[in-house]
Amino acid sequence: MSASVPQGSPHPWQRWGWVMGGVWLVFLAFPVAGAVDSGESAPRVAGAVAMFAVFAVVYIHGFRALGRAGDEREVVRGGVAHLAVLVAICLAIHALVGSASVGGGPYLVALSMFALPLWAAVGVTSVVLVLTVWLTTQSAELADSWYLSGIVLLVAVVTAVVRTIERRSMVHDQLAAELSVAAERDRLARDVHDVIGHTLTAMSLKSDVAERLLDTDPERARREIVEVGALSRQALAEVRAAVGGLRSARLDDEIASAAAMLAFAGIIAKMPDDLTIVDPRHRVVLAWVLRESVTNVVRHSGASVCRVLLGPSSLTVEDDGRGPSGLREGNGLRGVRERVDAAGGSLRVRDAAPGTRLEVTL
Repeated sequence: MSASVPQGSPHPWQRWGWVMGGVWLVFLAFPVAGAVDSGESAPRVAGAVAMFAVFAVVYIHGFRALGRAGDEREVVRGGVAHLAVLVAICLAIHALVGSASVGGGPYLVALSMFALPLWAAVGVTSVVLVLTVWLTTQSAELADSWYLSGIVLLVAVVTAVVRTIERRSMVHDQLAAELSVAAERDRLARDVHDVIGHTLTAMSLKSDVAERLLDTDPERARREIVEVGALSRQALAEVRAAVGGLRSARLDDEIASAAAMLAFAGIIAKMPDDLTIVDPRHRVVLAWVLRESVTNVVRHSGASVCRVLLGPSSLTVEDDGRGPSGLREGNGLRGVRERVDAAGGSLRVRDAAPGTRLEVTL
């Protein structure tokens, strides 16, 4: 009851917890009956019955107020105010009909358990328990009601357990929401890194080609510049799709893109011909891995040949470049590892003597 939740998505216990509290008001019938049988005058009995009705209304209002509270401080402030009113009502009932007021004790304990800090709720429970024991031993009307103390103690234990479960549930919901935000942030970072890194590498290669051909083959240089513009527009669209969570990768498109990028970099590309052997469940993950792996080959390897091998649930990218020794794992490879781990697979990067061999198995 006391933990706050984001507006617009209230915890079910916050919205409907008052119903659970209200159900137990049926047991007010017993102290009401005691007030009626107290032998006091009709006006006093009528006043006591009316006070019990007000007690029930304030009790329910207290639970509803807790459900609408925005933070812990507001919960405690509202709980103290409602408990003060309920105690005043119990004192008024006691003044009118005597020991029948003991029937309000369990409700004071229940509300305090949800509204107050645990130490304060235990204090209220102790006071109510002592008063209940004293009234049941001193009052002739309650001589056979020794069990009322047990009811107060039972209510305290049950509401304490419910309080603990409810608060842990809310903490769990909050942590789940935070983890969801963190996972989405990581997904976006991986997608944007892969999109931007791959496309900027291709644009850089094409710009270099255009610059070299500017004097010798102006028409070819112009085509390369046009393709750079097309790549920039494609990157913009892919970034927007990544932000919207719509970006996906197709294995056949990535094979073709990888072959073209390797060719622009002057690296001989040896690509698989048959993509149907790949399990459809793994194609998206392997497509992302292929994109980042080839980008790394072009950027860092200094290779002359790059070979891509595909299996039903595996991908191997190997080159004859300088090898992985001494290189730190960057954001790109870290993102690939996270994708593979999330898919339940394994990634290995090792020296191929010469060159680097990256193996992914799902």
